Amino acid sequence: MRLKADFERVQGGGQRIADSYFSMTFRPNDLGVPRLGLAVAIRTVGTAVARNRVRRIVKESFRLAQHALPAVDIVVAARARVKGAVSRDLRASLATLWNKVASRCASSSAV
Repeated sequence: MRLKADFERVQGGGQRIADSYFSMTFRPNDLGVPRLGLAVAIRTVGTAVARNRVRRIVKESFRLAQHALPAVDIVVAARARVKGAVSRDLRASLATLWNKVASRCASSSAV
């Protein structure tokens, strides 16, 4: 996702889940595929090198998990603990959150 309107739509009416590294807000879309938006702030993560590292980790994790996700728009925001975290911990955190997104969307569509 790149448009401000898409981010606002997700942030305004989406469901939220989080752990110590990331916060995810997600909302179903009508496109038939999951989409990713990133919010990696300079105040939270720090230098451009650190922010880009976090972005690369999130994008790669999403690329691997997207086939198991329903058609949702997801905004991933980095939290302060990301700054000193090891990549392995970040990938594990994201995998858990992707699974939570998939299970929440499956349970909400079954209702």
